[in-house]
Amino acid sequence: MPGGFGTRTLLHDEPTLGWIRRIAASALKVTSVCTGALLLAQAGLLDGRRATTHWGALELLESLDKGAKVERDVRVVDDGIITSAGVASGLDMALYVVEMLVGRAVADETARYIELRKAS
Repeated sequence: MPGGFGTRTLLHDEPTLGWIRRIAASALKVTSVCTGALLLAQAGLLDGRRATTHWGALELLESLDKGAKVERDVRVVDDGIITSAGVASGLDMALYVVEMLVGRAVADETARYIELRKAS
């Protein structure tokens, strides 16, 4: 789920929230970058899970889903659904997913290719 300021306008858009629920139900992995976590929370997908989002939206994330445990000082959280903090931490999350799916060597080579030092 991508983030950005546009997520706020979708928080009460039931067709969008319904679509998120339907897609998540059959997805191999559900991930969010930045404030995309707000939409996952509003759709009820973060209830009982740890999650994070951009530092400027942490309180909003907490208010949307009282059942979510908001992690404030991490860049990537994997609690069945993978959330990441701001945009740059989305790269950390992407490399985490690459490593999970195809191994550390591929994640390391991907990071090297795009000239990104992985946050271990």
